[in-house]
Amino acid sequence: MKTDKTKILSEIRRYVIITFALLMMAFGWTGFLIPQHVLGGGVSGIATLIFYATGISTGISVFVINGILVLISLKVLGPSFGIKTVYSIAVSSLFFSLLQHYITDPILAGTMAPLVDDKFLSALIGGALAGIAIGIAFTQGGSTGGTDIVAMMVCKYRNISQGRVILFCDIIIIGCSYFVLESDKIQAIIYGFVVMGVCSYCIDLVLTGNKQSVQAFIFTAEPEKVAERIGNEMHRGVTLIKGRGWYTKHEGDILMVVTHKREAQQILRIVKEEDPSAFMTMNMVMGAYGKGFEAIKN
Repeated sequence: MKTDKTKILSEIRRYVIITFALLMMAFGWTGFLIPQHVLGGGVSGIATLIFYATGISTGISVFVINGILVLISLKVLGPSFGIKTVYSIAVSSLFFSLLQHYITDPILAGTMAPLVDDKFLSALIGGALAGIAIGIAFTQGGSTGGTDIVAMMVCKYRNISQGRVILFCDIIIIGCSYFVLESDKIQAIIYGFVVMGVCSYCIDLVLTGNKQSVQAFIFTAEPEKVAERIGNEMHRGVTLIKGRGWYTKHEGDILMVVTHKREAQQILRIVKEEDPSAFMTMNMVMGAYGKGFEAIKN
């Protein structure tokens, strides 16, 4: 019963984080990119183009385009989309509509015009907010849909990476701004590529930071207690290595643990509670693959 309650609370927490991330993404677009006529990639970029050309709210376009893509993908890929993807599409569409209704000028343009009224800085800030938000959503199992769905459909029939398909789609979307915008067309394309680059970098930064791992060596007089708690509380494997101190000539067990960087503080807490006089080293590892970490790929 307690386990079920914990799972429910954990799932609620994931949805709350995804919702916050989608709000951040919509704020980045409606507050910095759209009012400055700066375009990015993805379905949000298509929706922005439609807004510039027709005045239709980006929220409506995001919902309709993603809905069509999901329906097509159900036929091509089958029911491979989770509830989080559908939830993300609906919530992001709602946030785009609400924020665009209230935000019609660049954020703080009246009081901080030298800072935020600059298109280049708006591209940087908007792209960073969108990229961080998408990265956070990905870490919680969410998805913004859009060109990700197109990439999956293309990759089913063509031997090409999803990243390359998404890149091609974004280039085409940003390039189309040349035919939609009435002025500063080349400038808009350049700023669009800036947004694309910043957004991709921030997504990778969030995802890579979340996957970073550490390797800890623990020298303690209570190896059994420490290992037992790490296994029970963190569900991490512990390796016992026989060692001998050169100075003391005493033999004992050295604990070796590999875990995610975000869990490092929990190991430190366990070691301190069981043996305050323990000695411990912790190093960053370039990659950790296998059960509990990233899958081993060909």
